[in-house]
Amino acid sequence: MARVAVVCPDLLFGSRVEGMLRAGGHEIVRPGEPADAAVVDLTDDAEARIAGAPSGMPRLAFYSHVEHDVRLRAQEAGFELVVPRSRMAREGAALVDRLLAS
Repeated sequence: MARVAVVCPDLLFGSRVEGMLRAGGHEIVRPGEPADAAVVDLTDDAEARIAGAPSGMPRLAFYSHVEHDVRLRAQEAGFELVVPRSRMAREGAALVDRLLAS
């Protein structure tokens, strides 16, 4: 079981992400706590979230599918996986597993 820090200000979607990660066998921790990976929501205020994202661990970001520039900025900032929000909703736990395996 991996410890995953989730940064998602959207409480409804954040609960969904946390639930799917728990169902996938992961423990959810808050940013700043020791973690094996981070999942970061970039759908609002992407620049601040990219800059303030946890570091020193594999990171997965998700973004609104219409904001292609956000995807590019996150990749340039070193996020290992950057996917549309819809993909995160469908495959969240599997994406974290892939992130940890790489």
